[in-house]
Amino acid sequence: MSSDDLGRLLRELAPQVLGALLRRYHDFGACEDALQEAMLAATVQWPVDGMPEHPRGWLVTVATRRFIDQIRSERARRDRETASASRELPDAMVAPGPDEQVTYDHDDTLTLLFMCCHHALTPASQVALTLRAVGGLSTAEVASAFLVPEATMGPRISRAKQRIRAAGTTLRLSGSAYADRLGAVLHVLYLIFNEGYTASSGPDLHRPDLAAEAVRLTRAIHRSLPDDGEVAGLLALMLLTDARRAARTDAEGGLLPLAEQDRLRWDGDLIEEGTRLVTDAMLRCPLGPYQLQAAIASLHVQAADVADTDWRQIEFLYRVLCRIAPNPMATLNHAIAVAMTDGPEAGLAMVSALAADDRMARHHRLTATRAHLRELAGDTAAAREDYLLASRRTASLPEQRYLRARAARLSR
Repeated sequence: MSSDDLGRLLRELAPQVLGALLRRYHDFGACEDALQEAMLAATVQWPVDGMPEHPRGWLVTVATRRFIDQIRSERARRDRETASASRELPDAMVAPGPDEQVTYDHDDTLTLLFMCCHHALTPASQVALTLRAVGGLSTAEVASAFLVPEATMGPRISRAKQRIRAAGTTLRLSGSAYADRLGAVLHVLYLIFNEGYTASSGPDLHRPDLAAEAVRLTRAIHRSLPDDGEVAGLLALMLLTDARRAARTDAEGGLLPLAEQDRLRWDGDLIEEGTRLVTDAMLRCPLGPYQLQAAIASLHVQAADVADTDWRQIEFLYRVLCRIAPNPMATLNHAIAVAMTDGPEAGLAMVSALAADDRMARHHRLTATRAHLRELAGDTAAAREDYLLASRRTASLPEQRYLRARAARLSR
């Protein structure tokens, strides 16, 4: 198994193992520490000894031993250990034997997802903790998703873990808990998918493992809630977006914008499924932001080419989206649609107003959009400077190369 394959497998198994530990021991921080030690052991042992027959069971077994070792060695925390042990089954504090391999067939990932969205946490902390625990994103990647510095996000995640522990949260959730937390869970999945579709940092444009996990979890929720329009809308948005993934890069892994993609490489099955989902949801359910975004994505993939795109309809849908769920990224996309319908100067006026928003002022997407619209308007010198500025503001290497190439083309 290659190191990349091993990394993908461990990322997939991590939330399942963490859920198994939390179901038994409830201590979020200690369980996560034990999980990290087990994953480190796997990266060292599996390439040498070979893949165990039950990788998840192996990780749970090793993590359980690490957890028990931690508890037994922390004499200063004996009171907490005693109180925790009194709530558990008699064998809860007994680690598996050296030769005992335990098979865990129950997947707690979805329950862990809802547990992280506990009402004791603010919505922002719910999303951050779930991205960290279930999505496997680093603190820096979570910070990028929230448009805040890493130094701000780290303490926020730590406080969220402490509140989960203080609230006595377990994986035994009631039906009302699932209903109350659905909105936060959908937002988490949306952010995980976005990070997988366009990685915020690193050498690759995509992180397919994250996108696939977000789709898997959203499908699981849709199976449980088939009549919820926003669940269907989010799943449709993911499928319609992911359908374009194969065409987003060239042979060297470079970024290809929508206008330059080979549409024959788009996944027709995903497009058909996503279109069917969003059409059905909009006919049967109250309109919501995920349905609107899915409808916009559907209009893009239905066009035979860029010239055939129904920009008037897209602009209208973005206008509705910004009214019912205003946020700066939606406004930025609305500005692009306005530029395509009313001219680049109209779009630039919206972008200039958006630059006053502290959340967007230094974001590379705002600067890149301004560069694109200035290029359309014929202001090539200003567009070149904005492309270069945007390239310095993103940590994604494919985006950096693309933006610099755009600037170089304007220089020529």
